[in-house]
Amino acid sequence: MSSSAKLILNDQECEFPIIEGSEGEIGLSIRSLRGATGAITLDPGYGNTGSCRSAITFIDGEKGILRYRGYPIEELAQSSNFVEICHLLVHEELPNAPQLAEFTNLLTRHSMLHEDMKKFFEGYPKTAHPMSILSSMISSLGTFYAEDEDSLELNIIRLISKIPTIAALSYKKAIGQPAVYPRNDLDYTSNFLHMMFAVPAEAYEVPEVVAKALDMLLILHADHEQNCSTSTARMVGSSGASLFASISAAISALSGPLHGGANQKVIEQLKMIEADGGDFQKYVNKAKDKNDDFRLMGFGHRVYKNFDPRSRILKGEADKVLENLGVDDPLLGLAKSLEEIALEDEYFIERRLYPNVDFYSGIIYRAMGIPTEMFTVMFALGRLPGWIAHWKEMNGDPETRINRPRQIYTGATERCYVAVADR
Repeated sequence: MSSSAKLILNDQECEFPIIEGSEGEIGLSIRSLRGATGAITLDPGYGNTGSCRSAITFIDGEKGILRYRGYPIEELAQSSNFVEICHLLVHEELPNAPQLAEFTNLLTRHSMLHEDMKKFFEGYPKTAHPMSILSSMISSLGTFYAEDEDSLELNIIRLISKIPTIAALSYKKAIGQPAVYPRNDLDYTSNFLHMMFAVPAEAYEVPEVVAKALDMLLILHADHEQNCSTSTARMVGSSGASLFASISAAISALSGPLHGGANQKVIEQLKMIEADGGDFQKYVNKAKDKNDDFRLMGFGHRVYKNFDPRSRILKGEADKVLENLGVDDPLLGLAKSLEEIALEDEYFIERRLYPNVDFYSGIIYRAMGIPTEMFTVMFALGRLPGWIAHWKEMNGDPETRINRPRQIYTGATERCYVAVADR
């Protein structure tokens, strides 16, 4: 293959170097395009634009491949745990036994919030969405802890260890229950579940099947290349903004229904179908009608043109959780009916509209007793190490420059100002 590509614009010929990734991905470096030709590229949504080089996550949407730093997601979900994955993404390698013990100990020691931060929760209305609380509380961490280079590694620990505490406190605030403090004797996911569901003076034991399912969900959400929220973390960080500020911005980006809120939309749509008599076939027909704008939430994926590898893993986990917990929920029955149709109906198969990770994660979260408004928060808990890894990588990359996209202006041409009295 040629090491460069040529562009002819207004009889002017320009040459641009070809960049090849470690998995054979091809990119065209157009850094000199505007200087050489005065032109820019137009790529709404940046679907064909590479914003950086990254060594964190590899995705092949055509083949349904997802790897964290070279490790297949199937192997990590089967054999690893979320704390290991945090270490892998942030520190580039899986930890050995002493490293894992030290990393786990640090996360345990820093899970408490400064007591003054608890006062912030008193100022939020009961109706405040947990994602709004989470974003603002993460930003507030920067007012409690130094944000210099010497504090970076400790601030990473603080973020990973404190975000479950903040998330659980936001839920307790919403339901009017007192805060439950983190426990040093519980692992990462069990500790979060205990803070969510335990009530002071009442015995509560975290179900093992629920803790394992949550750990797997967090692993599967830990990173997904240059998605909207990850790119937001990198873009905000490119200005020199702190880690806390960049992660807060990423959480805000994730809150949108087209991104992290998709699994919440799955459950809301199932509720709508149930309220309409439970006729799921009616809504399948609406989704297949080209003249109807309705679409089923939780089916298909922008990146994967094959089955989302995370969905394959979660399908088995969903069946296991529902069976072990013995959950009798009409919404979950509707979900299973929709799943069967999508996996068998030629319309869905031809268009590769398979159930995606949002479909199955919504089902599992509901079965676990996680309220719908907390679904996106759960996504944020999982995605945090990926955001941190990208922020670190961006800050250590000599190619990094402040992000400043261009535009094609389509407004009015030059015109003269007219005084108010003459308009």
